[in-house]
Amino acid sequence: MKEFLFEYGLFLAKTVTFVVAVVFIIGVAAAASKKARESGGLVVTSLNDRYRSMIDTLRDAVLPKKALKAFAKTRKAELKAKEKSGEQRPRVFVIDFHGDIKATGVASLRKEVSAVLALATAEDEVLLRLENYGGMVHEHGLAAAQLVRIRDQGIPLTVTVDRAAASGGYLMACVANRIVAAPFAVVGSIGVLAQIPNFHRMLDQHGVTVEQLKAGRFKRTVTMFGENSDADRDKLREELEDVHRLFGQLIVEYRPQVDLDTVATGEHWYGRRALDLGLVDDLATSDDVLLDRLQAADLYQVHWKGRKKLAEKVAAVVEGSAAAGLRSAARAYQESRFGSG
Repeated sequence: MKEFLFEYGLFLAKTVTFVVAVVFIIGVAAAASKKARESGGLVVTSLNDRYRSMIDTLRDAVLPKKALKAFAKTRKAELKAKEKSGEQRPRVFVIDFHGDIKATGVASLRKEVSAVLALATAEDEVLLRLENYGGMVHEHGLAAAQLVRIRDQGIPLTVTVDRAAASGGYLMACVANRIVAAPFAVVGSIGVLAQIPNFHRMLDQHGVTVEQLKAGRFKRTVTMFGENSDADRDKLREELEDVHRLFGQLIVEYRPQVDLDTVATGEHWYGRRALDLGLVDDLATSDDVLLDRLQAADLYQVHWKGRKKLAEKVAAVVEGSAAAGLRSAARAYQESRFGSG
């Protein structure tokens, strides 16, 4: 009896703990969802102010008071002269794109581009900080089409690549007026890939038959579960080659200086080699490019902040909690293994 009561008490404690945790997660997610509804939409940040704040913090820490006083006086005079002249400096609109296989960032990108195009002129510039290893063709094609809208309006477009613009990422980058890559950024991978597992033999061994009916000869070619024929494979290969040709035509249109036969092999190169091949125009980080623009232009970071649903917030909180728990367990394991105690 005592053992039963102990087990029941333990089960009850676990249940109460689980219920409390779920209630807490839902509460946090609801609060986050409310905050997202209040703060969603287009967010514009002055990068000039951000950089100036960073520099001022460092200056206050290292310069003597006399030098700080002289600098403050000079800055005040410069700001007064600027206001008096009424001069409109060029603007640089900075957009960030972090790619994934489905190019999910394109939903925000199209809104950011539309907002910029409503205001920007040919004297301004759009700078896209791109990080993208590629993925689905049609999604990355749509992302590239959004960037083409900028060029079609006669607004200079610069793409900076700190880490990677490969495959679908380079499909986006190649439409820019100027591409700037870090020395060891991954660039290229101008090719098309399809990789499909096939379980037909395994299913056949277990007496499982997959029936596939279609109207239209090429409605479906290579499949995961049916038996594939050479004709199916040839058709898929033909489709891949067609996409590859379209990719190459886009590069020829926007970067005619590139030797397509040399670069359209599916290989990738690091920034320095990509420069030699004409895939990029300069070597620098995005930070270098922005700092170069800082003195002569007003820099604005433009970001569309979407409103997530409650279910998405709950999933994000659960995922974050699980990840934090795993990190904590891994850290504890490492400390127990290599600790000096």
